[in-house]
Amino acid sequence: MAPSPHPLPVRKQPSAIRQPAVGGERAPSSDVTAVHLPEAPLDQGRLPQGRLPEGRLPQGRLPEDRLPEGRPSRGRLPRRVPVRRILCLVPLLLVTVVAVRHHGVLADGFSRLRSAEWPWLLAAGGATCLTWVAAAFTRQGAVVERLPRRRLLAAQFAAGAANHLLPTGLGASAVNLRFMTVCGIPLARSSAALALYLLAESVTRLALLAGLLLAFPGALRLGPLLPHDAMGPLLYAAGAVVAAAAAVLAGVRRLRTAVASFLRTALGELRSVHTRPSRVLALWGGALAFPALQAAGLALVGRALELPVPAVHTAVAYLAATVAVALVPTPGGVGSVEAALVLALVAAGGPAAVATAVVVAYRVITVWLPLLPGALTLGALVRMKVI
Repeated sequence: MAPSPHPLPVRKQPSAIRQPAVGGERAPSSDVTAVHLPEAPLDQGRLPQGRLPEGRLPQGRLPEDRLPEGRPSRGRLPRRVPVRRILCLVPLLLVTVVAVRHHGVLADGFSRLRSAEWPWLLAAGGATCLTWVAAAFTRQGAVVERLPRRRLLAAQFAAGAANHLLPTGLGASAVNLRFMTVCGIPLARSSAALALYLLAESVTRLALLAGLLLAFPGALRLGPLLPHDAMGPLLYAAGAVVAAAAAVLAGVRRLRTAVASFLRTALGELRSVHTRPSRVLALWGGALAFPALQAAGLALVGRALELPVPAVHTAVAYLAATVAVALVPTPGGVGSVEAALVLALVAAGGPAAVATAVVVAYRVITVWLPLLPGALTLGALVRMKVI
């Protein structure tokens, strides 16, 4: 048979298979003759991108039956518990702790509610629910961007629970700050919107109190309840706090720069919001409705328990008490708000026993009943990554 005119190229390659050494001596490697076949055209036999021939594994991977002992495969790695699942349980844990610490107040409050007139109590509950709507309007009015309505309302309900579990104002502020940043508003502008909300709420609360005091100058009689020399130490303490803050601000340059930058951002946000009439109405209207609804709730509870104090005087007592405890850093004002409300109602002319019953029942309706649903809503929003 005649030889082929085009013989196949033949080359020698070192063998990849080596014989094991016997008797401590290294076995010599042998050469294996390999035949080099011409490559197939590019358009023939090509596998789809990302596919490997059957039986082959990606580079660096071993079959699962050849994995070293004690090393699980990637498909069998232990699942880690997400941090958000743990955070969902934190509000419920805090609710349990607060309820156990104040179980006596809860028992007394529910016993008071059984002897009250239910139509007035239902009206007080409706006023409490409307406070969350007013808070949602105010939050929307503090930013130019349009926020999702349902999630905004749910966030205000959850923020109420967080506000009663953390020091006054911090819980609600943290929830709303996180909500706005998740909605795409930068952190600097979210902080400025939060400051604008607090400013509007404080200004309207003080303005409402001043207007009612001018209209009803005899609504509160604090003379018999406060010592004559009580105002001097309070003014000295307030002056000392202001002086200390000014000294720190003047001495720390980095802090002064941060405060100046924040003020510029806040003023810019204030101008942007007030160029839109709808935002102005939502901001200041909601900020005015929020304390008015709270005061109306206390007046309705007083009517349910037959408190011999006019409704307007009860509203004045509520506004004065909340202004007085605004600087007390207790969780949700638990303890300090009750004492201030009882004192204010007694100053308005109510008997101490009935005033105590009214305050306890009012706090049960506005704090303790919504606390568990609010904590569950807060956990759900954390789980859904809304906040």
